[in-house]
Amino acid sequence: MKNNLLDTKDYIVFAIYFVIVAAYGLYIYNKKKSESTGSKDYFLAEGSLTWWAIGASLIASNISAEQFIGMSGSGFKMGLAIATYEWMGALTLVVVAVFFIPVYLKNKIATMPQFLHQRYNGTVAMIMAVFWLLLYVVVNLTSILYLGALAVSSISGFDLRFCMYAIAVFAIIITLGGMKVIGYTDVIQVFFLILGGLATTYLALNLVSTHYGTSGVFEGYSLMTTKASEHFHMIFKPDNENYINLPGLSVLIGGMWIVNLNYWGCNQYITQRALGANLETARGGLLFAAFLKLLMPIIVVLPGIAAYVLYKDGVFQSEMIQGGSVVPDRAYPVLLNLLPAGLKGLSFAALTAAVVASLAGKANSIATIFTLDIYKKVLKTDASEKNLVTTGKISIIVAMILGVLIAPHLGIDKKGGFEYIQEYTGFVSPGIFAMFILGFFWKRTTSAAALFATIGGFGLSVLLKFLPIVTDLSWLAGMGFSVKNADGVYEIPFLDRMGFVFVFCITGMVIISLVSNKAKAEAKGLAIDAKMFKTSRGFAVGALIIIGLLVALYSVYW
Repeated sequence: MKNNLLDTKDYIVFAIYFVIVAAYGLYIYNKKKSESTGSKDYFLAEGSLTWWAIGASLIASNISAEQFIGMSGSGFKMGLAIATYEWMGALTLVVVAVFFIPVYLKNKIATMPQFLHQRYNGTVAMIMAVFWLLLYVVVNLTSILYLGALAVSSISGFDLRFCMYAIAVFAIIITLGGMKVIGYTDVIQVFFLILGGLATTYLALNLVSTHYGTSGVFEGYSLMTTKASEHFHMIFKPDNENYINLPGLSVLIGGMWIVNLNYWGCNQYITQRALGANLETARGGLLFAAFLKLLMPIIVVLPGIAAYVLYKDGVFQSEMIQGGSVVPDRAYPVLLNLLPAGLKGLSFAALTAAVVASLAGKANSIATIFTLDIYKKVLKTDASEKNLVTTGKISIIVAMILGVLIAPHLGIDKKGGFEYIQEYTGFVSPGIFAMFILGFFWKRTTSAAALFATIGGFGLSVLLKFLPIVTDLSWLAGMGFSVKNADGVYEIPFLDRMGFVFVFCITGMVIISLVSNKAKAEAKGLAIDAKMFKTSRGFAVGALIIIGLLVALYSVYW
């Protein structure tokens, strides 16, 4: 295997990427800054983003080191099944475009806490604003920053802390320009992300075909389906060792919906890209993102499966081992280090683009919630528009500094980045989604019920997580609700656990709302009517194409 240092050609390619992104960001900033300087323009790019910029920005913010490294590692370990996060995400984006975004835009929602304030009350909104800030800084921002720096360091050979500081500074520069700069530079980031990602996939498939005496990516793919046929099934059975991560049909009709609907529909980090646009543009952007999501497994999963096939046949076995055991998350860096000079720089740029875009989007969301939902409402209620923008910029810098300070101490790499993020956000996702979904579509839902979902949902999630420590759950195995983990202990699979908590939250919210005599009064301030959910013919055709492709994919790889 080649060493993990970049060649001069790689530095040239990376420098071209950096200059293009920086120059275009500066151009957009100078072009748009005179149009409006208000807080909504800065945080939401009100009316400035096109459908293709929104869609590209959504994907650029979503795909980061945990996808490139973590999902490739999961591809090495469990195969194509991990792609369900991407493919179900595509379907979820269609649902969000039809049912969620119209509600936000009709009610002129700028932040998720603002929606909660308008639908419930200020107490619910403030609790969730503080909670989201903590979650975004301590879990999301830090994990993206650390995993990104770890990946960049392993490829370039630069010191980990230097990579962390450099990535943070690059992200701050982009973020300080506001959502307009983030949205339009993300188009370039996605271009490099996809191009560099495809280069790695191309190399991986070619390596497989060459290893077995043939040539071509299609031959390589065909060989992979033959040599690792067990890695091309989307639905696991209970006797599969990976069932605990992707428990059978739960990926189609269970907890995977909660993961995706909460992420894509109730998440400031994501919805912020569409909140400043009109409905048609926002829906177009979400539909474009859905099509891009269908392509992501080619970039982030297939390389991991290719690495597995080669590893199983004796190629780079020592490189995949760390501490005496195989580490699946090493699959993508190992493949990158096999790239020829120039292409390695392109893939390096792709990985950096994914990390920087995700950091910029997350930092902007942190600044938006802090400035509009805490600073403006509590700390300085008479703040001017200029003051709000300045506060947002300061909070971006502070958040990034906190991320740099906290990230090295979380031990993210020990757990695996993708699993780290999914587990810790999964403690609260069922309660948050229940609070939003009933808030949308059931007028009698009360603020007391919303608080129950938030607090009760988190409490039950923690209880179910640690329940196997105090009691034997093997009796649930017969019903398919528990399975042995790596330590031989029966536990409830993560996605099923989320499903149980969601049902618990919905049931509790309904009971609390029905017995409350304030239910009707608390439905004020939220405008919803059936006409909002009607889509254009073009959108409907695009949505049907996505649904058809998903049916075909799951039918082929069932």
